[in-house]
Order: sequence, then structure tokens, then C-alpha cells
Amino acid sequence: MIRSKLPNVGTTIFTTMSQLAVQTGALNLSQGFPDFNGPQALLDAVGRHVAAGHNQYAPMTGLPALRQQVAAKVARLYGVKVDADQEVTITPGATEAIFCAIQAVIQAGDEVIVFDPAYDSYEPSVELAGGRCIHVQLSDGDFRIDWQKFSDALSPRTRMVILNSPHNPSGALISREDLDQLAQLIAERDIYLVSDEVYEHLIYDGVRHASVLAHEQLYARAFVISSFGKTYHVTGWKTGYVIAPPALSAELRKVHQYVNFCGVTPLQCALADFMAEHPEHIDELPGFYQAKRDMFCNLLQASRFSFTRTPGTYFQLVDYSQIRPDLNDVDMALWLTREHGVATIPVSVFYQRPIPEQRLVRLCFAKREETLRQAAEKLCAI
Repeated sequence: MIRSKLPNVGTTIFTTMSQLAVQTGALNLSQGFPDFNGPQALLDAVGRHVAAGHNQYAPMTGLPALRQQVAAKVARLYGVKVDADQEVTITPGATEAIFCAIQAVIQAGDEVIVFDPAYDSYEPSVELAGGRCIHVQLSDGDFRIDWQKFSDALSPRTRMVILNSPHNPSGALISREDLDQLAQLIAERDIYLVSDEVYEHLIYDGVRHASVLAHEQLYARAFVISSFGKTYHVTGWKTGYVIAPPALSAELRKVHQYVNFCGVTPLQCALADFMAEHPEHIDELPGFYQAKRDMFCNLLQASRFSFTRTPGTYFQLVDYSQIRPDLNDVDMALWLTREHGVATIPVSVFYQRPIPEQRLVRLCFAKREETLRQAAEKLCAI
């Protein structure tokens, strides 16, 4: 008999809902990927590098030119100098970076604090390292961290805290004051951080991202993770990176080299070229997605869903209490897909202990205008 190392893990809700969308012909606003292509100049660069023969292994830590572009971006946006050779590692996707960071420092019996609702890859990675997740629930409604609850969750076994800002699924943001509070609470403890910042450039209404990279006290113990796929509309490229101090990067790389060794070479080449030639892409990204958010939310105002416009990510939560309060959110997501042709994600799947009275589903607005208009029309007709 097989003794599963992840006995409580099945197919993710993202796969389930996307498959159901295909089966039913529903508009897929569930899984977080665009239904439009990345910049043409970026796509063209891949072809050039493939034709030029850049098709063999990249260095284990990532293509030097791409690591240098990441370091230059960090310096420009956050005013922080990181060493491209010793502190930047390119990985095949942010999920692999998160996994490797956890495996690098978590040992049997260690505790890792995660904030619910939490992205679903965190806990299995901790369990495979022999650790245990301690779930601290974010405030219902605004999804802010309750620092008293966090303080109460700390123990001598706490070895890591996983942050996620902008937050998936809610879009909530961690502020500089939050980071200061965290730094104060763990100052005298041997605790590492994983800061999942894959939506760092998707923040709206003129708000600036509070990155752990720009917090000297926290960065000294942190793995900061981001995603080229999210930033450049190419999620299928599965290319991300992690920035960490030299000693932590060295430990992460020990794991990374045996998980995947290196990322895809021509994709790294293309990203390095595009970042160097089009730095404005990152600067324009908040406006690009805010326009989609605002258009979609304006259309949804005619519906019976209630919502507050998301401050970050490309996800919008909507409350369906006035439509089908009799359905839990999983059943609601299935009903919306099968009966009304719009696939969503139920928020309860991000919790260890779902809130019984919560009636929220997550919609992805990283879609073409035509898709968003069609989805809004279907949702407003309910």
C-alpha cells in the first residue's frame, strides 16, 4: 500500500474549475491567467534566441543578463541594491521558488505561520519539509493582519512566516506599518520569511508596493519571490525568481539545483532583452490592469453582487449573499459555471477553517474587454 506524504491533497480547485469551464463552454474567470498574449516584442525575442541556438542549459542560478535586469529593477523601484550574482536566483516559476525556500530552512517539527485565506501551495510544501502550518485568519471583510492573533500564534517552534502582498485571493495590501510591526514582533526570534510578491506591479489607485526588499531588518531573513509570468502576461512560461541575502540564497540554491536545476534558456534570454529595452512596461502595468478592473466593476454595478474594488492583483471578490445565500461558495461556483456560463473560484478553499457565513467567489479580470463584457452581461442577468 502507498503511504501518501500528502494524504489530504487532491486536484486543485484551479484545475477543477478550469476543466469544468472547458466542459461546459463557460467563460473562465477562475484560474489566474490572461486570455491575451504577452508583448509582441517579447514573443519575437524568444524566436530570435531559439534560432540563434540559445537552447542549452542556462546557469543554475539563472542567465546573468536576466539576473542583472532584476537587480536593476529592484534598484530603480525600491531604492535597494542587491547583488545579481549572490542574491538573485531565476527559477522555473514562483511556485518552485516558494517550495525551494521552504525546503531550504524548514526541518521536522518546525512551525510556519500562514495567513488565511492562503494560497494553496504553501502548506503542502511545509508538510513535505516535515513542518506544520499554523493558520492565522485575516480580518473578515478587509483581510488585514490581526497582529494580536499573530503574536498569540508565535511559539518557540515558529521558524517561518509566509507573507503574500498583494494578497491572493483578496487583493489586500500589506503596508510599511505592517512590516514594521512584524519586524518588531520577531526581532529577537530565529524566524525566516517567505514574501510572496508575485503581484508586486498590480497595485492600483496610486498606492506604492511595500516590499520586504525595501525593509532592511526583514530582508536580512527573507526570501522575496516574484513572477515574470504575472508581470509580462506569459504565465505559461513558468518563470520566476527569488531574491535573498547571500547566505539564504546559497541554501536555496542547494535545493533548487536538485529540483529543476535551471529555467528555460531562450525564455530567460527574451525576458532579459525585453526588460532592458522596455522598462516602461512595468511602469504602465498598474494603469493597464486598473482600467480592466474599473471597466469590469462598473459593469457589475448593475448586478446583484456586492463588492469593494480590489486594491491589488487581477482578482475581484464578489459577495453573492443577495442572490443564493442558501449555497456555500463551492456549490455557488459550480452553479455559476453550469447554469450561467461563468467559472469562478470559491474563497473557502483558501482557508483551513472556512467562515460558515462567508459568501464570496473570486473573479479574474486579466481578460480581454470582450470577455469581461460577456461575463458581466451573464452575471448581471442573474
